Amino acid sequence: MDLRRILLCSSSKVADSYYLEPVVPHLLQHLGEPGELLFVPFAGVGMSYDDYTAKVAAQLEPHGFTVTGLHLASHPAKAIAEANAILVGGGNTFHLLAQLQQQKLITPLQDAVAAGIPYVGWSAGSNIAGISIRTTNDMPIIEPESFSALALVPFQLNPHYSDYQPPGFHGETRDQRLAEFMTIAPETPVLAIREGTALQIKNEQMVLLGDQDGFVFQGGHKLHLPCNSDISSWLAGK
Repeated sequence: MDLRRILLCSSSKVADSYYLEPVVPHLLQHLGEPGELLFVPFAGVGMSYDDYTAKVAAQLEPHGFTVTGLHLASHPAKAIAEANAILVGGGNTFHLLAQLQQQKLITPLQDAVAAGIPYVGWSAGSNIAGISIRTTNDMPIIEPESFSALALVPFQLNPHYSDYQPPGFHGETRDQRLAEFMTIAPETPVLAIREGTALQIKNEQMVLLGDQDGFVFQGGHKLHLPCNSDISSWLAGK
């Protein structure tokens, strides 16, 4: 029986919003009511894990949530298994995955989600929910053991998706980068979601929350991903 309760947010901010402002409504809807959150701060590189956890707590505690950093747990795998809900923050995806691999936390996270513990991520925290991190946008500042990720869903993620090209910009666009991935892995779908939106997965149902549509890149094609509609077919990888 599929017990997945997964929320994959594209970003912690949208436009000029406050930090986590676009995440909170989705979080409340997904969890149903406030409670304790186990926060995974390993994507944070420019600040300490304590500071990162405090930053997240400052935004969520007014809504009734209690936030505890996984880095403080004496037995991280046990803390994951006993969590009420798991929150994985954004930052550098390569650093996040490397830390999870080094601390042997990939399997505990997979087991927790399979057991029905809610998983909530944004940006890097969403990236690692996919098959691999090969479609992340950020810089490989550290080399993880492999690019294979949690595989909580049978597709790749591309958060912060944008098809805007600044005038005079001569680097590769996001669509060109994703086209390169499709050339290498044509059968693997990549779900590209815009800032302010989130993929919500409950059991075998998936919806793109928010007011902007996304896209699926697969087999050389860019397919429309409608928001607030049933897109559960992509949970089967098709």
